[in-house]
Amino acid sequence: MQPVPIVYFSREFLAASPEVYAEGVVSMETSVLCSEIISGGATWSHVLKRGTALRITDVEGGANVAAYFLNFELPAERFNLPDTLKAQHTARLTKGHVLYSDMGRILCSITEDTVGWHDPLAGISNAALVESKYGKRTYQEARNDWHQNARDALSIELGKYGLGARDLHATVNLFSKVTVNTDGDLEYCSNNSPAGSYVELRAEMNVLVLLNNCPHPMEPGSAYAPKPVELSISRVPAPRTDDPCRMLCRENARGFLLTEFYFL
Repeated sequence: MQPVPIVYFSREFLAASPEVYAEGVVSMETSVLCSEIISGGATWSHVLKRGTALRITDVEGGANVAAYFLNFELPAERFNLPDTLKAQHTARLTKGHVLYSDMGRILCSITEDTVGWHDPLAGISNAALVESKYGKRTYQEARNDWHQNARDALSIELGKYGLGARDLHATVNLFSKVTVNTDGDLEYCSNNSPAGSYVELRAEMNVLVLLNNCPHPMEPGSAYAPKPVELSISRVPAPRTDDPCRMLCRENARGFLLTEFYFL
């Protein structure tokens, strides 16, 4: 049985929405706007507003979170993985990197990261891979302990916004590390993310964020054991002219300029 998500609201939110407190929903306050636990194998989506940041924390260690991003106001503009890697001359993502759209604008910036390496190369699991690796286990048989896969889960989540499988492009695997050996083969690195590790994404526009924490497609072993993560959203200041993500490379400086021009 999945645990009931625990949601906290800030003093700022309560002042604007006193009816929430009156109904007894809130038991305590915190510095962030809201926070909740996402159980293993679950899918989550939210429109992360410009001026806020999403922190994702690996609660137990060994989590994998497939992440996808679109411009909520113009869903035809979505995360472009090749441009993200090419512009920043990298094959991994960590603090200081940004996530580019296919319009050359910046969807999110990675402002904090205790992991140091997030996988943009290996893709996500699908139904055939999960069945061949872990066996078939349906919802009718196992209820919330059924074997889910990231591709179907993210496609279904996109349907809530009038989108579908054709709108799902390349994703990023947060908390996971995949390297390339001298023969050009991908190698999965176990134990990349200890318990308590986190990554923080600052929204540079109003971004539709979709997350799924099914196991990484290259994770070894035959036990289907996706790990929970904690999500928290907070207000953050706008990036300054000397922001580390802006200053990483000239391409990022142009990306921020294009993004800021979009809001003029």
